[in-house]
Amino acid sequence: MRRLLRPLWFVLALAFMLEAWLWDHLGPVVRAVIDALPLKRLKDLAARGIARLHPYATLLLFFLPGLILLPFKLAGLWLIARGHFIAGAFVFFLAKSVGLAVAAFLYELCHDKLMTIPLFRRLYHWTQRARAWSQKQIAPARQAIASFRQKFIRRKNKLVPLILRWRRKYFRRA
Repeated sequence: MRRLLRPLWFVLALAFMLEAWLWDHLGPVVRAVIDALPLKRLKDLAARGIARLHPYATLLLFFLPGLILLPFKLAGLWLIARGHFIAGAFVFFLAKSVGLAVAAFLYELCHDKLMTIPLFRRLYHWTQRARAWSQKQIAPARQAIASFRQKFIRRKNKLVPLILRWRRKYFRRA
């Protein structure tokens, strides 16, 4: 039974790591976009409004992007079900990425308040343990890919000069 579940756990770990990677890389992008907007007064007003919120209201604010983008994710799944796989996957991934990016940005703003909620704090620590578990699960595959990449680069570095010499020898211009 363990042998049958191993691929499932690997795929689950890979999906979790993809989500973590998007979280880590899209949050700063949203922060940069918001910092580039010339709406200082509006940004200050939003920051003060978030600072006045109760921790549980902040939690609702934190989940708001996911709720707003849920119809777009469902539309992407609907397109996939209708046979428009590329369009559906694009819509779903775009909605997922935007929602994750905005949630990462809001988390950065609301982190201290959210950590005052005991359940949220436990869930946060659980996700950190899940992230470590995921990294451990995919480590052998990452090592295999890195090894394959190094072998490929070494072979390419040996093969390219050989091909160039062969090309010069047999395909000289008249």
